[in-house]
Amino acid sequence: MPEKRVLITGAGGALGMAVMARLGAQGWHIAPVAGRHGAVAPGWFGPVDLADRDAAAQVVAQAAQALGELDGVVHLAGGFAMHRVLECTSQDWRAMQTGNVESLIAVVQAAVPHMAHGGAIVAVGGMAAARAGAGMAAYASAKSAVLRVVEALSVELAPRGIRANAVLPGVIDTPANRRDMPRADPAKWTHPEAIADVIGFLLSPASRAINGAGVPVNNPAGPAA
Repeated sequence: MPEKRVLITGAGGALGMAVMARLGAQGWHIAPVAGRHGAVAPGWFGPVDLADRDAAAQVVAQAAQALGELDGVVHLAGGFAMHRVLECTSQDWRAMQTGNVESLIAVVQAAVPHMAHGGAIVAVGGMAAARAGAGMAAYASAKSAVLRVVEALSVELAPRGIRANAVLPGVIDTPANRRDMPRADPAKWTHPEAIADVIGFLLSPASRAINGAGVPVNNPAGPAA
């Protein structure tokens, strides 16, 4: 069986840890990359500002060299903040674009030259990209841009057999979200393990018919039984 090698950004978060566990169980060799504020464990790469194209290129090259080549890229790094439109500053707006969109572009630009034919890219968008609520304009516009980038990549990389898709979470059941939203019902949220299952599927040949898609992953779902 050929080796499966994947780069995962934002690996230190709750979703990142779930994705690493799922892909590890599926036999993937993993190069975890920590974002600018992430913690680094032995065998990890970073921390690095992934929106800085030079820095992203350097850390991706190091990770690809360690693995030998890349069959998959999972870009989980991003950012979230709520800002009402009448109070949103240009810095607030740019922060959402930088953390979510520019980091994706920088990582993809750095990773694709190291990717094998038939590889797969999975990014994280958000259900908010479909319709923004109060305080969500900057975040939703950034996640909408993530999906547009993925759609363009799916066409541009098709000659190399590389697919690009995005998962679109709603509220993820993480310790941070439970802490920040104590009055909400987490039974209505989606557990990171459930999203990790979908990401694993989108990396696999079983999803070979899916390209350029934004896949909703907002169904209330707990961890695997």
